[in-house]
Amino acid sequence: MDAGFDARLREGDVAFDARDATLLRAIDDGGSLNAAAAELGRSYARAHARLADLEAAFGPLVERQRGGSGGGGSRLTGNATRLLARFDRLRSAVSGTVEAEETVVSGRVVDREGELATVETAAGSLRALAPADADAVQVGVRADAITLHPSGDAPRTGATSARNRLRGSVTAVDRGEAIARVAVDVGTDAPLVALVTVDSVERLGLAPGKPVVATFKATATRAVPAPDASDD
Repeated sequence: MDAGFDARLREGDVAFDARDATLLRAIDDGGSLNAAAAELGRSYARAHARLADLEAAFGPLVERQRGGSGGGGSRLTGNATRLLARFDRLRSAVSGTVEAEETVVSGRVVDREGELATVETAAGSLRALAPADADAVQVGVRADAITLHPSGDAPRTGATSARNRLRGSVTAVDRGEAIARVAVDVGTDAPLVALVTVDSVERLGLAPGKPVVATFKATATRAVPAPDASDD
């Protein structure tokens, strides 16, 4: 279980995302699942299976009508309309945080593997994209690139070798309508900041003092040369 930041709504193991919203709207526009699949260039079988998964998690989404003077077809249920409205509110909140906050950690390059460098920091070793001639660096991690996990449910290091893992504890949770800003003490001067959905805050019980593991892709982590102290 994780608290990844994305424009998606979760119910159990099923996540409703932009692709699913597009499918529902295409059904509404085309009047049938078959027409929607054709319009979107998706196979009918996969669209049907996905709709079944969504309905098992979120409840009835499409009302099917057979025959009759109108020739049958499908239309969205009130539940589907409410789900789409809820998703649109979440996506609007996400778009408002495009200029996501970034945590900057200072460190020193201790190893390289192609474009990826291993940087030793106060929080531990991080892998990041770094310029070839950099030694002392500053590593930037965007808040929307970070996933939070309960400390006992984090991916094993070997299973996620392309991801950085930092252990810490939550120091603050600032909730918006759909998105929350979560600050995590990982041993650096400034806390690591992650953006997660409010649903994830509730599901994971994120609150000050909660131990967590923050993970983020090495390829989403950028290191730049640290300012020369002599320039001060």
